[in-house]
Amino acid sequence: MAERKTTANAASVKEFLNGVKNDTRRKDSQVVASLMGKVSGKRARMWGPSIVGFDTHHYKLANGEEQEICKIGFSPRIQALTFYLANFNGRAKLLEKLGKHKMGPGGCMYINKLADVDLKVLETIIDKAYKHKSKTIN
Repeated sequence: MAERKTTANAASVKEFLNGVKNDTRRKDSQVVASLMGKVSGKRARMWGPSIVGFDTHHYKLANGEEQEICKIGFSPRIQALTFYLANFNGRAKLLEKLGKHKMGPGGCMYINKLADVDLKVLETIIDKAYKHKSKTIN
């Protein structure tokens, strides 16, 4: 079995975010990191080479193997800010109020720039996703 790339590591979140080339994406990423830190009460950690994550979620695969991933996280990709947030009851209604975004496979959410969305709604989505992941044990 191949080794997982998306594991917590000691790489510097600050250096990673400062290295984002697009000015808007870099500034937006710093805002998102601060927001997720506020919601989770946890420090940001790098998960793999490009995901900024907060806290740890343990889960079990169908084959019985146990793994872990961040409870909430994001990545400043070239095309958009990519959010890794759990699904929760009421998410669809909040997404209707969020503003310009796209949903992808596995519940990934894509936002081009924070100016396109309502930051209070985004904070609520992040908070509810974090709380959902905090009470969910797979």
